Amino acid sequence: MLHRKIVLASSSPRRKELLSGLGIQFEIFSPDIPEDVAPGESPWNLARRLAYEKWGNVVSKSGFEDYLVITADTVVDLDGRSLGKPNSREEAFEMLKSLRAREHLVHTAVCVGDGTLLLCSVVTTRVKMRNYSDGEIASYVETGSPMDKAGGYAVQDEFFSPVERMEGSYTNVVGLPLEAVVRMLERFDIKMLGGAAVVR
Repeated sequence: MLHRKIVLASSSPRRKELLSGLGIQFEIFSPDIPEDVAPGESPWNLARRLAYEKWGNVVSKSGFEDYLVITADTVVDLDGRSLGKPNSREEAFEMLKSLRAREHLVHTAVCVGDGTLLLCSVVTTRVKMRNYSDGEIASYVETGSPMDKAGGYAVQDEFFSPVERMEGSYTNVVGLPLEAVVRMLERFDIKMLGGAAVVR
């Protein structure tokens, strides 16, 4: 069995946990790129561009030449407006208020590649938020939990439990669409056998 060196280019503990669930051994590296929205850029395109730029940031670093690099970026799309990570608790409150009792889209772009092949995909899930109160928002924001999450919320948060229903991939909303990741890894001859990754 061959050993393939893999790096997950993300500081997200949720992505680390999801990828670990596939039985994959990998290292962590946090890319450093600006996440500003370009003029006229759609949320879908923003997610894809940032995932690609993160990938480029890592593969350009010395020491990563032989690695298979996995990157991802999640953007919440509310009526065509991109909601990333809030910059303040006030912004987190306003984000959650704007999402309340409404549908939005969650786009997560994933890039998987090495020096010879790069695969990128964007997965979209439709999410409907429940009609939570201002008080619930304030209590949730006080925990600090919204600050490192696109749109200011975690679908898996049992305390706030913000989502009423969704259509599509659950892991996509958490931050890493595992179905797409598995398909991409198989293109690099990494197969999932009983929850463990085997490189052929």
